[in-house]
Amino acid sequence: MSDKIAFTAGPSDAAQDALGSLVQTYGQTAMEDADFIVALGGDGFMLQTLHQTQGLRAPVYGMNRGTVGFLMNSYNEENLVDRLGQAVEEVINPLSMTATCADGSTHSALAINEVSMLRAGPQAARLRILVDGKTRMQELVSDGILLATPAGSTAYNYSAHGPILPIGSGVLAMTALNAYRPRRWRGALLPKRAHVRFEVLEPEKRPMMADADSRSFKDVIAVDIRSDDSVAHRILFDPEHGLEERLIREQFV
Repeated sequence: MSDKIAFTAGPSDAAQDALGSLVQTYGQTAMEDADFIVALGGDGFMLQTLHQTQGLRAPVYGMNRGTVGFLMNSYNEENLVDRLGQAVEEVINPLSMTATCADGSTHSALAINEVSMLRAGPQAARLRILVDGKTRMQELVSDGILLATPAGSTAYNYSAHGPILPIGSGVLAMTALNAYRPRRWRGALLPKRAHVRFEVLEPEKRPMMADADSRSFKDVIAVDIRSDDSVAHRILFDPEHGLEERLIREQFV
């Protein structure tokens, strides 16, 4: 088995110290030539690494050197080559978002976790929800709304009381953020193939922003979202601690 490893790390002292120690022990390979990419940090850095390496052949193995590590494995410098060889691979597809802004411009981005729309002013947002071209909710009054992948269902979605989704479920979670009308509406489960569109009502009076994995756009008037099966992110987990197992375990904490 090849042991060409590319290490990358977040800016924290813990991540940078780990980077220096691991490179000294195992060497450093350019990401383009590596068989494995090892990301050192938290979930935020893992998402950043997946976005940056989506065109490369090597899968990504994360080790937790941050505060949140749902997508990460435990940190251990010993026997790393063996751990990589025994790791279980999970493949996830991101969401593709196209945001249309008030000035007529459009912006595209990919989201591994979720696409969210958030109010950008003091008043609650008013939204229309369409699924596959059909209006499913004429008006949602809330602080916002999000659409999450199974991989992202334990992040912002879960904090907003959305459901945790198994990786192989083939569904997306639409979750309202503090819904005022319809009162206490939490959201819906949609098939992965669905085309979701959020339209902002009264955008001048009630401005909104759109966010795709922390890439944000202001003054949005509409957002179109689809799952992008043409992009496949490969993530490695230690045996018995794969993403499927973590999603199930999280529900019984």
